[in-house]
Amino acid sequence: MTDRISLGSYLTVSISDDKTVAYLQFSKEDDKFKCTIEELEQFIQHQRVKYGIDRNILQQIADHPERFYIARTPVAYGQKPIDGVDGQIEVLLKVSDDKNLKDSETSQEKVDHKEVNNLNNVRKGQIIAKRTAPEPGENGTSVTGEVIAFKPGKDVKFKAGKNVIVNGEQTALYAALDGMITITEKKKINVFPIYEVNGDVDYSIGNIDFVGSVIIRGNVLSGFRVKAAGDIRVIGGVEGAELDAEGSIDISSGIIGYNKGYVKAGHNVKSSFIQEGHVTAGEDVIVSQSIMHSNIRAGRNVICNGTKGLIVGGNIQAGEKVIARTVGNSMSTVTGIEVGVVPTLRNELADLRNQLKLQIDHSEKTEKALNLLNLLASQGQLTPDRVAMRVKLNVTQKSQINELSQTKERILEIEKSLEDTNKARVDIIRTIYGGSKIVIGRYTRFVKDTSERVSFYYTDGDISMIPYV
Repeated sequence: MTDRISLGSYLTVSISDDKTVAYLQFSKEDDKFKCTIEELEQFIQHQRVKYGIDRNILQQIADHPERFYIARTPVAYGQKPIDGVDGQIEVLLKVSDDKNLKDSETSQEKVDHKEVNNLNNVRKGQIIAKRTAPEPGENGTSVTGEVIAFKPGKDVKFKAGKNVIVNGEQTALYAALDGMITITEKKKINVFPIYEVNGDVDYSIGNIDFVGSVIIRGNVLSGFRVKAAGDIRVIGGVEGAELDAEGSIDISSGIIGYNKGYVKAGHNVKSSFIQEGHVTAGEDVIVSQSIMHSNIRAGRNVICNGTKGLIVGGNIQAGEKVIARTVGNSMSTVTGIEVGVVPTLRNELADLRNQLKLQIDHSEKTEKALNLLNLLASQGQLTPDRVAMRVKLNVTQKSQINELSQTKERILEIEKSLEDTNKARVDIIRTIYGGSKIVIGRYTRFVKDTSERVSFYYTDGDISMIPYV
């Protein structure tokens, strides 16, 4: 019989990184090798494997070792932990009418925008959302017999905004008045009344800065500003004006920007066309007809696939997808399409890097001052004023270290998200002309020849072009 010590010259035991599988592998082949199941079990136990040993496979190895010479063989299985379930906030009422938005892109029928049907109306006392508490998980066991702790479910709390009430049990959120539900960019749930303008935003009205949602049953003329904590709906058009909404913006006619002013929304921007405009949306920009010589920034998608669905000139930037019928034109007008980048994160990253430089500079100055005071303290030369300064600087230094750590963590988090191009895609339903430029993440592809019905996506360090399905 082969003793345990000699088994070590034939066999090795390895354990997976998560400690839930143990493997046995022959380090050399020998036709004279023999052992019993008991010897194998004692051997792997001596290698710290205590739990989940598969005696059936050990018996097979003992009976026919030659069958297991090449590959490593699992001989013990632990129990993986079952992670807890995160708590959830479920919004019970319809907060956006995305179906109607998408249907209107492909429909030739005119919509009566005078009927405010999709502005998320709610009655006083009506339940808006409910909260589900997190569920606990279950610990696992490693092959070494140790407990593998489960990841607990995260709790979640209501982000209560204006005119809403949370019950005492923190399980339900209700409207405090009749109005319209709006979820802002920071996911706060609000109920706002609606402000309506029965005509144009011009000198007779002036600029608008409203805590709720705004409906304008006319045009917003050049040079004027409309700001809303909720949504903005313009039944007419927008001409070189500034529109800023924490919710969504819906413009029935279109945007003629004259390369001045802007349209900015926390969620979606919908318009029939955009010409020489600057448009930013936290989520989607939805255009039914055309985007001409404009700068568009969408946190998620830019969709221009209506009857015309044309994008020519300017620069289109989306966090995930750009979908258009036609990009560019026969005159090879330079048209930039960039996906896989969240514009707000790009700006935040630049700000954080500048902030980090200042924080490091302040931290170094604090450290130099402390070093000097510590030197004086070691020589017994600290006056009462300097003792107080030393205490204050120690507190300041701890705060600076914490701020530096938080800034670095956020920078790493954003950099990691910018590398994720799995969802990034450009879909061309009809034609893309030469002169167009496709950028996905950090990679660029110049389109030289006209192509029909294609999609662009990132794979293996390059941008690939495939038939559009």
